[in-house]
Amino acid sequence: MIDHSEVITFLIGIGVLIFILVNYSQLIRLPSAKILIASFCVLLAGWIFTILEGFFWKNILNLAEHLSYAISSVLLAVWCRMVFRKSKDAQP
Repeated sequence: MIDHSEVITFLIGIGVLIFILVNYSQLIRLPSAKILIASFCVLLAGWIFTILEGFFWKNILNLAEHLSYAISSVLLAVWCRMVFRKSKDAQP
């Protein structure tokens, strides 16, 4: 069964994805932006898996959902490390 909050989260995520696509040329100026965008896309995939597991392949999609969240978190942590390391190296 699908929870309404899962669908709302997914719809908000689609809105953010549209924002990313529309503003891609500006977002790519961020340091290591591709890693940050990849982190969000993997997170969005996890939200998709959350909804799909209500219909079929519950165990497999639940595993895929949680792996997506873990991978997204690792990518975000890598991005933060890269950004803060670059800013630390730039200081006198």
